[in-house]
Amino acid sequence: MAPLRSLEKDYPLIDADFQGFCASHGILTVEDLLIHDLHALLAKADHLPRPERFRQAVNQVLCIVDGLHRPWLNGIELLRRTSDFNRVLSTGCGGVDSLLNGGLQEGQVTELAGPSSSGKTQFCLLAASTVAAMHLCCVMYLDTGNSFSSKRVAHFVSRVLGTTSEEDNSRSFQQAMSRILCCAVFDIFSMFALLHQLEAKLKSQVRGSVGVVRLLIIDSISSLISPILSGSGSQGRALMISAGALLKKLANEYNIAVAVINHTVGGENGFPKPALGETWKTIPHVRLMLSHDFGSKACHVSILKHISLRLESALFQAPGASTRFVIE
Repeated sequence: MAPLRSLEKDYPLIDADFQGFCASHGILTVEDLLIHDLHALLAKADHLPRPERFRQAVNQVLCIVDGLHRPWLNGIELLRRTSDFNRVLSTGCGGVDSLLNGGLQEGQVTELAGPSSSGKTQFCLLAASTVAAMHLCCVMYLDTGNSFSSKRVAHFVSRVLGTTSEEDNSRSFQQAMSRILCCAVFDIFSMFALLHQLEAKLKSQVRGSVGVVRLLIIDSISSLISPILSGSGSQGRALMISAGALLKKLANEYNIAVAVINHTVGGENGFPKPALGETWKTIPHVRLMLSHDFGSKACHVSILKHISLRLESALFQAPGASTRFVIE
């Protein structure tokens, strides 16, 4: 959702007076307004010179939000969309691509969960490099923990292109490297701002042309969401839901692949499980669990969830299917 001030040009009710009153209550964005107690806010607005105009402005914001929801689609439309846009992006890791029937699927959110040093970031760097070098498409990489390594990416890009030097100055190498757009993000509000910028870019790009954004990676989503879930308030949970809804919207409406990293917490019988709880569990279309084989370079990946499994069981592996891979 956008800052309230960005709506004033197209929606005069959301004027400086409305924004000022909202700001005095810590409301600067549409997200802030949605998670606020609107009944309490409207009660306070009754003391304003023009309370009815304030109510109309609040209704205007709610109508804008309602307008963002996609219309109902019938079965034929859904089937046509699946046929038209069911494309996958190779990750550069043969074992994982085989497990996922080709790689990361456009239009879906894929979660990679695992403990520290399980290969999550290395896998994402390889996937970003492969998409940029092999598919000739742009990748937006949101780095939340200073884990992005340009040298590692250069190594992967050189390998995908079949060159021998990470210092390759060839045109194809330079172009591939320039297609990977890395942004440092350290809080969820910065992430929202960047995702809205991405949405504006996606609206203007022509599908199928060289250089369009086809992969979004967030490394990691849990490091942005976990801090806001502490405490007993509902604000953190509401922001998590908003973040998940926006990621699914970007994936679905603009047909890009979204990959997010999640850490793990203790589960039943001490076995690790993805963090962020049951509410977040419904967000990803695909959930993968990664781990590192003790005493070797091999990583292990298994499917926890895949939205297409029941629909296309002949094509996809069942939940629990797994493989090993090594990223050199």
